[in-house]
Amino acid sequence: MSIELIQNEPDFHTLKEDWNALLESSASHVPFLRHEFLASWWQTMGGREWEHGELAILLHRDDAGLLDGIAPFFITDGRIMFLGSHEISDYLDFIARPDHLPAVIEDSIAFLQGQDLPGWESLDLYNLPEDSPSLPYLRDAARKAGLKLTESVLQTAPYLPLPETWEAYLGNLQDRYRRDIEKKIREAENYFLPVSWYITEDPDLLDQELDEFLELMANHPEKERFLTAAMVQQMKASAREAFQACWLQLAFLQVGDIKAAGYLNFDFDGQIWIYNSGINTLFENISPGWVLLGKIIRWAIENGKSKVDFMRGDETYKYQFGGIDQKVLRLQISK
Repeated sequence: MSIELIQNEPDFHTLKEDWNALLESSASHVPFLRHEFLASWWQTMGGREWEHGELAILLHRDDAGLLDGIAPFFITDGRIMFLGSHEISDYLDFIARPDHLPAVIEDSIAFLQGQDLPGWESLDLYNLPEDSPSLPYLRDAARKAGLKLTESVLQTAPYLPLPETWEAYLGNLQDRYRRDIEKKIREAENYFLPVSWYITEDPDLLDQELDEFLELMANHPEKERFLTAAMVQQMKASAREAFQACWLQLAFLQVGDIKAAGYLNFDFDGQIWIYNSGINTLFENISPGWVLLGKIIRWAIENGKSKVDFMRGDETYKYQFGGIDQKVLRLQISK
């Protein structure tokens, strides 16, 4: 087995096919680890979340030279971090098949200890789900290497296991929340203007639809502050890449011919990942965000999806729709 260090963008970009093929069989298989997502993230450093950084991707190869693991790292201010860290990539991890994961983690940490990479002082690994298969191997590798390990909880990330039918889903909810969802959907369907929803499918309309979605997002003051010019560039780039790779779900609720709500989600690995949303305050009286989310959940059930992941954040609506908590962790491994 061997480790190869990738520090330049051309080499990073040539990895796309092998990277995504390995991810398909990886113990951790999340959309934020797709090559196209992380490559677009690197172009803007996460919408300027980071001012500078250097690639430090570790490729783990077996005795035949075949890629069997990736530690998708970059270095900034003495810290080695996951590419994608940390605001706009809800989950991050190592990429390796389950049987190779222990060796990939142990060999990666051993390799880093033998390298003088821009004065690195710590591995600072954000956004590891509490059920990440990497966690026990990271703890064990740090102990064996005599390194200090600190764990902390960053946020919760509620998720919703999906039953086989919409009726079963409603039946699993608390009575008051079930009544609220049914009432809001019924009121929207009986609104004096026609109410409909759709998922963007036309590539020629994608840029326009993304602009309109971002306008809906910006109606929320906190999201408006979040949407800097660099962050808009980042979100558009990653959405285009996801659309081209067929895992973007950009959904809108329309009242007449006006967009009342939008959700930018990922339809990935048999699940729906709820990424961001926005509403038109003109239609707050019909709760367009709730109505659209209800439509998306019903669509997910009817299309055989196993789960809706609400991702990071403890917003109340996630629990009203049946979300179950999962913790997202940060691991710091210091010399």
